[in-house]
Order: sequence, then C-alpha cells, then structure tokens
Amino acid sequence: MALNHRFVTGTNLLSPTAFQQLRLDGALALLGEEESVSLPSAQTDAVARLQAIIDGLCDLSLRDPLTGTANRRHFDSVLDRELDRVARSGDVALLLMIDIDHFKQVNDQYGHNVGDAVLQQVAQALTGCVRPMDTLARYGGEEFAIVLPACQPAYGQNVADRVRRAVEALHIRIASGHEIKVTVSIGGAYALQWIRSTRKLWVERADQQLYVAKGAGRNRIEIEQQPDSTVTAEEKNLLFIPELTADTSTWSGDWIEVLAASTDSADGVN
Repeated sequence: MALNHRFVTGTNLLSPTAFQQLRLDGALALLGEEESVSLPSAQTDAVARLQAIIDGLCDLSLRDPLTGTANRRHFDSVLDRELDRVARSGDVALLLMIDIDHFKQVNDQYGHNVGDAVLQQVAQALTGCVRPMDTLARYGGEEFAIVLPACQPAYGQNVADRVRRAVEALHIRIASGHEIKVTVSIGGAYALQWIRSTRKLWVERADQQLYVAKGAGRNRIEIEQQPDSTVTAEEKNLLFIPELTADTSTWSGDWIEVLAASTDSADGVN
C-alpha cells in the first residue's frame, strides 16, 4: 500500500510537527512496545514511520492474536481468490480442515492456559508443514485450516499425513512438569475445477470429511476424491461466444450448430 507523501498538507511532505499532531497512541499500543521501538524515527522520516504503523496494523488485522496464523478474515479472502483461480484456470487447490482431538478435555483437566499453549504449539507444528504459497489459518476454537494451491491429488494424502504426524510427535510441557500429547483429525476437499463454486460449499465438503475422520476413531485423515469437473476442448470453445455479426464464415461449426438448434426450437412459437 503506497502512501502519498502529500496526503497531510496537500502540497508539502509530512513534517515532524504535523506528525506529532496525529493521535497514534492507540495504534502504537496495538503494535506493542517491541514493534513500536523498531519503527523509523518521526524526526528523520515521518512518512516512513507512519507507513510502518499502517503496515503493522494491516498485518495485525489479518492474524490470529494467539497463534500468529492467518485469521478468518484473511482466510476467507484466500478461499475466494483460490476458487476464482481454479474456476478460471482449471488448476487444483486442496482445502484441509484440521481439528484437535478431545481438546475440550485438555481445557477441562488442565485449564485454559494449557489449552492456549496447546493451540500455539500445534500452530507451530502446522507452520512447519506448509509451503510459502500455502495459507494456514486458525478457523475457530481448536480448528485450523490450510489452503494448498496447486496440490495435486497424488500428493494431497501425503501432505495431510505429514501434518498429522507432526502434531502427533509433539510433547507439550505444562506447568506441573508433565507432558501431554494431542492428535488431530483431518478432512480435505479439492476445489471444483472450471466451476464457479462458493467458499461455504468448499468448507462444507471438507468439514464432511473431517466428521468422517472423527467418527472413524480420530487421529486420521479423510480426503474427498477429486470430482471430475474437467471440460473438453469443444466445451471450452463454447465458453467463448464469437462476436455476433452477419458474417458467419469465421465461426466454428459448434456455434453454427448451436444457433441452428436455437432457431429450430423457436419454430411454431407464437
């Protein structure tokens, strides 16, 4: 997000004096002391300092404060973007829904502070399993989600199993000196290729697989078989309507047949 240097006065750069008139205490409190200390000085470059504050707030608005993963706002935008990409390109994308097994028992037995520690360590383990192009988010409560663009069906099960094993291998120390272990159940679904689907339907399909995994004993993976939603070359050709002119000499045979069929169907209609 580029910042116009003339946005304060309309003609001059933001001066240190003008910067001091901005009420930024609340913004700096949100960023935290450590982040605030590292900001550029307003005396040497007020615009750079303000830009850094804006960038920091934007980053905070997209992250879950407990785990540091993407939050629902960010995740929803990623889902929409991937659905659009897959519908346009016919590429693949996998959505994994990940739920910590028996998490309520952890909270009930050890308290919510330990529950928070479990969430943080699970998030760290999941972060180590994804690529820079993937998006890991805390979806809600003890549930996480990962969007994996260009993840071919041949690799989806392996990726999900790497996630499952990474969490299973955790040894989470608690205040009493004991260690606890947790597992996750995972459900997955691929975005429909060449089809304009919705975020809600994609999540529901992955959630259905998650329920199957939990019902089958937990600490396991269920991924929906990728639906066959490919289109033929002829079907792709029909997606692009030729310019409607009187001269049909350059039209493909497909479109001539389509128009002829529509004309025939209109015969006899008053």
